[in-house]
Amino acid sequence: MARPRSSNLFLIALVLLLFGAPGIQARASELVGHVYVQTNETQNRIMHFGRSADGQLKLIESIPTGGAGSGVFKPISGQKSAPNAFEGAGSVILAESKSLLFATNGGDNSVTSFRVGPDGKLTVIDRQPTGEPVTGHSGTAKSLAYRPQSRTLYVLHAFGPNHLRSYTVAAEGKLKLRPERHSVNTETKTDRVSTQAVLSPGGRFLLVDILFDARPAVNPDRSPNLVVANAPDPDGLVIFPVRDDGTLDKPSFADAGGAGPFYIAFLNGSRDTFLNGLAVGDGVLVSRIDDDGRVTDGPLAPVNTALGKPSELCWLQVTSDNSLVLATNFGYGTVSTYRLVEGRLSLLQDPANDGIRGDGTFRAVNGLVSSGPSDSWLTPDDKYFYQIFGNAQVLVSYRLDKTSGRLSEIGRNPIPYNSPQGLAGF
Repeated sequence: MARPRSSNLFLIALVLLLFGAPGIQARASELVGHVYVQTNETQNRIMHFGRSADGQLKLIESIPTGGAGSGVFKPISGQKSAPNAFEGAGSVILAESKSLLFATNGGDNSVTSFRVGPDGKLTVIDRQPTGEPVTGHSGTAKSLAYRPQSRTLYVLHAFGPNHLRSYTVAAEGKLKLRPERHSVNTETKTDRVSTQAVLSPGGRFLLVDILFDARPAVNPDRSPNLVVANAPDPDGLVIFPVRDDGTLDKPSFADAGGAGPFYIAFLNGSRDTFLNGLAVGDGVLVSRIDDDGRVTDGPLAPVNTALGKPSELCWLQVTSDNSLVLATNFGYGTVSTYRLVEGRLSLLQDPANDGIRGDGTFRAVNGLVSSGPSDSWLTPDDKYFYQIFGNAQVLVSYRLDKTSGRLSEIGRNPIPYNSPQGLAGF
């Protein structure tokens, strides 16, 4: 005897309620991208998150680099525990059509290369020292830049004298250290602190921002003694011409447009126009580099510094259409957004996000308690923005409203305390 139709419908509904429709659950959890964070722990590793279509992140794997991070120790200041240990950017990068991932190991001055599988999973290929010795508690290798034309990987150290070293990257991703050594020091400034190395589109120039003209020290009253770069001397941007084989020519020194240059971001589709974020100048400006390596700067667009100076505006992200700029304020624990129209910046939302609380143990240079935001990343479709808050132990996911410039929090993922640095994805 046939089962009544109503009973069949009831059983189908019960199965759907308990188990979901076949294929629907799989589609809902299907990944559209991947995000990679360096923990910078003393036993360094890469946290690999899968990214779903709604912007949520899920930890897939945690892969040791085989190298050492600085842990919670901050080499640049000597603090036993503080966020933004590298005081820099670009310690994790993707290359060769996202088939390779490179990460610095700041603790032991080495670099690890990974193969990125079709599913985003990582396989360690190689780890090689940068050739610079570690003195004290930690090394300072931090920022990476890759030039595909010559398969050259540049690694920048916070401290010199050899700030820049480089590798040749074999087709399979193995690293071979090159003999060249380069400094960002001058004849009168022999202990400069650099933050980030960036190649111009086309790979003709390597640009380096200088944060301090001398290594930070402590005054007798325990206040920091900071000799900020590009203030007043207009030489905080160092420009190395790049030869066809990836070797660097003699550098020139240019005005970065304000005090404490920290982060460089070229506009999408442009070979000559870039943004520079100023940690002590408290704002962002538009600059241009010509075919001879000469730089001209536009006006500085400051953030609101009513809370105190400096804001320590450091990391930048630019939307794919170059209409919005997102700037992370380390000293405030916030993100500000700018509108960019015809090469001119105007502040849009300041702050653009609701504050993220740290544990109260960390104070920025301005004296404010901060959650220590550092590296950030924006999805290629401009929908989602991710921000490390080291002192709060979270990687926060946001939805970006491109009309208003507001960021709406949509999720949090736990990360180690204070040490994480470096963020890349696709």
